[in-house]
Amino acid sequence: MTQFDERAQVILVDERDRPLGTAPKLDVHRDGRLHRAISVQLSDGRGRLLLQRRHIDKYHSGGLWTNTCCSHPHPGETPTDAAVRRLKEEMGIHCMLRPLFTTHYRANVGNGLVEHEIVHVFAGEYDGRVCPDPHEVDGFAYVTPEELAADLEEDAKRPTSRYSEWFKIYARDYWRLLAPS
Repeated sequence: MTQFDERAQVILVDERDRPLGTAPKLDVHRDGRLHRAISVQLSDGRGRLLLQRRHIDKYHSGGLWTNTCCSHPHPGETPTDAAVRRLKEEMGIHCMLRPLFTTHYRANVGNGLVEHEIVHVFAGEYDGRVCPDPHEVDGFAYVTPEELAADLEEDAKRPTSRYSEWFKIYARDYWRLLAPS
């Protein structure tokens, strides 16, 4: 079972990403309140995207494939610092990151939970060893943009998706930024 800290706080924000306060993470996902998040998408020197499969026991989206890592900044933590921290905690990776885009989305993610986030998405290139935290990640894979695009197209035909809701949104709306050229 993954470790879930029910006391963990997320940063509530307005539509312009201005902090409004904090609230317990699980409550925010139950209520669908807008909050700040981060995501990281790494690629290797060959242009392959590094995906993770979320641990099956995650409180939502368990067992689904998604971007390299994602999480929420702690109160008082910048999105950049949170991205660096969570990349190390989830995937055992430290590398340079650059801002890629910021987006706002709302999606039902199962178990009666809603992700309603302003997400700061970062990118980086990494060719080293991947050492994921087994409490966070059930697997990882490097895939070419072409392989991923084809699988996402097939995924749309499946009764149950293999991918997280937010990753499908990123792929749909920001593909040219996600897929290294």
